[in-house]
Amino acid sequence: MKRIVTAPRPNWEALVEQQGLSYHTHTETGIAVPYWSESAYYEFSPAEIDTIEKATNDMHAMCIQAAERIIDLGWITKRLALPESAVPFILRSWEKDDKSLYGRMDFSYNPALDPNPKFLEYNGDTPTGLIEAAVIQWFWLQDAFHDELASKKVDQFNSIHESLIDAWKFISPESGKIHFSGCTEIPEENQTLLYLADTASQSGSQIELIDITRIGWNQELKCYWGENEALKTVFKLYPWEDMFQEEFGKYLSVSPTVWIEPAWKILLANKAILPILWEMFPGHSNLLPAYDSPDALNGSFAKKPLYSREGANTTIRHDGHEVATDGRYADGPFIYQAYHALPDFGGNRPVLGSWVINHEAHGLGIRESNGEITDNLSRFVPHIIRG
Repeated sequence: MKRIVTAPRPNWEALVEQQGLSYHTHTETGIAVPYWSESAYYEFSPAEIDTIEKATNDMHAMCIQAAERIIDLGWITKRLALPESAVPFILRSWEKDDKSLYGRMDFSYNPALDPNPKFLEYNGDTPTGLIEAAVIQWFWLQDAFHDELASKKVDQFNSIHESLIDAWKFISPESGKIHFSGCTEIPEENQTLLYLADTASQSGSQIELIDITRIGWNQELKCYWGENEALKTVFKLYPWEDMFQEEFGKYLSVSPTVWIEPAWKILLANKAILPILWEMFPGHSNLLPAYDSPDALNGSFAKKPLYSREGANTTIRHDGHEVATDGRYADGPFIYQAYHALPDFGGNRPVLGSWVINHEAHGLGIRESNGEITDNLSRFVPHIIRG
C-alpha cells in the first residue's frame, strides 16, 4: 500500500461534473478546497486487495450474527437506544428477511505495520460517497492509466456499478416502480439518489424521485402517499432513527410500503454493534476492543455516538491528547472503541470504505483527512491495483 503524488487532469472539474459529481469542491472560509482529490492516489497489491475483500465479507457475516444476538437478547431498546415502538417493525423486517441493497464498511489498514485491516464501523443504513467510488474514480483510472489498464498492468477494486444493477434485479418489487427519497436540496444526497435511481433504471425498474418532506400518510387508504400515488417501494436516504421520530413514523408498522434499506439494517448501522462484536469475537484480528464505557481502555479511546455520521461528535483521546468534533449527537449515547492510529502518509490519514452490495464486497473508496477524525470535509482519493 503506497500513497503516490501525481498531477491532476487539467480539466478535472468539468470532467467529474459531467460524470455526476457536482459537489467536487468545498468552500472553507472563502477558500476552495477539493473534495474529490486526484493530486494523489493509493496503490495496492492484489494480495492487499484480497485481504480487504476477505475482511469485509468476514465482518459482514459477523455483523449479521451480532444482529441476531441483539434480537435474541432483547437489546434493541436496551443497548441500541431505539424506541420501544420501533421494535415490532424491526423484528418483522428481520423475520421476513427483507432484502438489502448496499452498505459501506470503514477500515483502517496499514499493511506495513499490521497485516489485518481494523474494522472501524459499518455505515449500513445511509452510506454516501457512492458515486465517487463507483463511477468517478473508474473514469479517472481510464484517463490516468489508459495504456496500463488496456494491457492489464493496473486495475481497481471496483465492480460497484455492475453489482448494483444486478442487485436491483434481485430486490426490485413486482410492481417494478421504486421511489427514491431523501433531502434532495443537499447536493450529495440528491446526486446519490439520482445515481442509485439510474442503476435501478438500468436493471429494468421504473423510478421516480420524491423529497422526503413530500411523503405523507393517506388515512383513507392506510398507506404512504407521494405526489399522486401510493408509495409501494421506497429507497430512502434518510436515517431510520430519524424516521422513527418523525410524525409519519408512527404509521410504519401498519403501512404496506417496502423500504430499502430495510429496518433491520439499523442493527448493523448502530455503533452499539461494536462492543457486541467484541463480546462475541474477543481478540479477533479485524476487531478493535470496544465497550459501553471507557473504563477498560485506560484513557485511550475513540468515543462515538451510536448514530453519528461523518464523524460528528466523535472524541479521540490518547497520550493525554484529545480532539473532538461537533454535531447534533452531543447528548449520545456513546460507545468507546480502543484508540487506533490511522496510517499516516505525510500527514494524510486514509480510511478505507469497502462497499458491500447484496451481502458481498464489491469495491473500495478512500477518504483522507489531515487530522485523526474523518469528517464530511475529508477528501476522496482514488486508488489502483498494480501487479
